[in-house]
Amino acid sequence: MSDGKVEVVRAGALTTVQDLGRFGHAALGVPRSGALDQPAHRLANRLVGNPAEAATLETTLTGVTIRATRAVTVAVTGAPAPVRVDGRPAAWAGPVHLPAGAVLDVGAATFGLRGYLAVSGGIAVPPVLGSRSTDLLSGLGPAPLKDGDVLPLGEPAAAGPPHHHMALWDGPPRELVLPVLLGPRDDWFTAAAVRTLATGRFAVSPHSNRIALRLDGPSLERAVDGELPSEGMVLGAVQVPPDGRPVLFLADSPTTGGYPVIGVVPESRLPAAAQARPGLSVRFAPLRERRRAVQARPGGRTMKTSTGSCDSTVKPWRS
Repeated sequence: MSDGKVEVVRAGALTTVQDLGRFGHAALGVPRSGALDQPAHRLANRLVGNPAEAATLETTLTGVTIRATRAVTVAVTGAPAPVRVDGRPAAWAGPVHLPAGAVLDVGAATFGLRGYLAVSGGIAVPPVLGSRSTDLLSGLGPAPLKDGDVLPLGEPAAAGPPHHHMALWDGPPRELVLPVLLGPRDDWFTAAAVRTLATGRFAVSPHSNRIALRLDGPSLERAVDGELPSEGMVLGAVQVPPDGRPVLFLADSPTTGGYPVIGVVPESRLPAAAQARPGLSVRFAPLRERRRAVQARPGGRTMKTSTGSCDSTVKPWRS
């Protein structure tokens, strides 16, 4: 660790330290956490010469203002926002030199929700269970930032930021369309509920956070009464509580739950959900797993086999 530090002048609505996440502890009830928009996090690190696993600052809607005690290279990605150094306009989604003592201000997002601020050397708070990420559900990692906080910086890479870079990245969506692989509990819902999931229009609730994207809109009707025993949850699970409105689990979500999961959104499509502002229109595109015919096994028993990867094993749902 170097002697460089970042001082938080203005913390914004919610700014947290995030890296790629905290893996391998779900059995202990510890969520993965990590940057919600991982492509934006990776791009910010690449622009300043950091490895992908270096910690960045994840901002929410209103940006952040910092001051560095040493000269650093910074980059802001994710939700587009005005960037200024000591009041002068600077590049968004590009490397920016920040002299020692200068103030970097990231303003409110013009669209999208979450921004990522990378600093050369990375944010070097102590790791907890192998990650520097803030976990809002369990409380692991550093607390959400507040004005006046001081964060240590790591040593910058010897090579420094790249001289040539190409910032290819999907921007925040104007409408969120999410593929969802039906199951494992889609049989707990009526056929009408699955049609509603496929054809209904939902909207992002203002009660959404890093734990889950909560949706307003039509309710999904149950075919089975009662409750499930708690079972394991995965990132991207679409859980349906008693009010019938879907909840999409994000990085800080619990590892178990007792409400039925009607489907799972592939992890590769979750970064767009990270940028979904309250009120944004959301649609689902349900898919069903394609299974092979029942095959005979030696001895007269039967077995079912399914094909391999998600991309090659799903087909559009049809009522």
